[in-house]
Amino acid sequence: MRRDGSKTMNTTGAAPAAELLHPDRLLPSEPGLRSVARDLYEQVARLPLICPHGHTEAHWYRSDFRFSNASELILTPDHYLLRMLVSQGISYADLGVGTLAGRGEVADPRSAWRLFATNFHLFRGTPSRVWLDHALYEVLEVPLALDADSADRVYDHINERLASAEYSPRALYTKFGIEMIATTDAATDPLDHHMALAAEDWSGRVVPTFRPDAVTDPQREDFAPQMVLLGEQTGEDVGQWQGYLSALRNRRQLFRSLGATATDHGVASPQAADLHEATCQRLLSGALAGELTGQECRLFGAQMLTEMARMSAADGLVMQIHAGSKRNYAASVHRDYGRDRGFDMPSPTDWTTGLKALLDSCGFDPDLRIILYTLDEAAYGRDLAPLAGAFPSLTIGTAWWFFDSPMGMRRQLEQVVETAGFCNFAGFVDDTRALLSIPARHDMFRRIVAGFLAGLVAEHQISRHEAGEIAEDLAVNLIRKAYRLTTEGRH
Repeated sequence: MRRDGSKTMNTTGAAPAAELLHPDRLLPSEPGLRSVARDLYEQVARLPLICPHGHTEAHWYRSDFRFSNASELILTPDHYLLRMLVSQGISYADLGVGTLAGRGEVADPRSAWRLFATNFHLFRGTPSRVWLDHALYEVLEVPLALDADSADRVYDHINERLASAEYSPRALYTKFGIEMIATTDAATDPLDHHMALAAEDWSGRVVPTFRPDAVTDPQREDFAPQMVLLGEQTGEDVGQWQGYLSALRNRRQLFRSLGATATDHGVASPQAADLHEATCQRLLSGALAGELTGQECRLFGAQMLTEMARMSAADGLVMQIHAGSKRNYAASVHRDYGRDRGFDMPSPTDWTTGLKALLDSCGFDPDLRIILYTLDEAAYGRDLAPLAGAFPSLTIGTAWWFFDSPMGMRRQLEQVVETAGFCNFAGFVDDTRALLSIPARHDMFRRIVAGFLAGLVAEHQISRHEAGEIAEDLAVNLIRKAYRLTTEGRH
């Protein structure tokens, strides 16, 4: 170890990797604040990781699963990395990502990794760089800073690690100190991997999350076939409004039986509605016939947001609403490469107006819990904090997508806490497809929280003891409370 606490590494012509993992990274630069922040961070650094909202794959946690190479592990599943590289004119094909139709040549994993390494400098100053440094140098123990010259050596080093049982997803689950982790699954997913995991003798907790977008959004390209599948799976007549709702309840019950704690809803706008059943039936019939206008499709989705809230109040699944994202914005990328390739874009939202019908219907139901996520930062102080600061059913989710970053986290805390306090915040969820970024993301959040709380201590708004309690709440207690993973925590 160096005198400053950073690790020394065996380098060969490359910059020392240890320089990228300074023990005070992301903590305040002012010495007095940094000292308090260090203590607060140390208090929570080794607490368990609770991951009730993420996008890793259930089959990764099967006992015999191994990642085949560094690109498959780090590069191709991470839309943060892909979008940055594509923004600089690099093609998906050269990054090892093929088209849905399988047309054209695609770079082999090593070539894609070399291109990634050559362009590693593009991530300077981004949260991706913080996550990558942690994954490479802390988790994978890479002995070289990644660049064009070290690309092959780093690639081979990682592949050697991945061949070892010590770096299987199950082993990493334990190494990271994960308490539980949720995947995100379509309403019609067969959940066979979750069933297999439930039958195995393994102490890890991997649960599904109910994501019904494909059967609640008539504008999705897969709406019609997914509705057919929903009817086949449940034996319900999904062409009739009550049969359709019964089919969704049926699937939710299966998810719950496999440990699901939450649902997940991605909507462009947080618009809810509460319509008469005859109107709902007309919209459903039009949706199945492909005859709805764009406005009618949005009205159907608004009604379904309220229906999902009612179902959550009935069955106890925590409802997550993500709004303010124009998803798959680049039509050609969506067409050729599919969803989630880095082209979700922030857009304005009006939560106060949008959620009124839902909140009038069930906002004070003691069994309803909704966690709100947005890409509209202006909505934090204007909508989310006042709403969550008043309605017992609402909780504020962590900074999401673009704002899952050091400055984004600070901005959210600054805008939310004064109005809603810490008690109406859901703590941190990592929301990632990239397995190795999970501990890095939690570590980033805990460091930012430590710095934020150190400032409140320095201003004598809270005591040092209170800051420690809040740090622990934000790291673990509020997440357990928000997702109903344990008894209600301290307010």
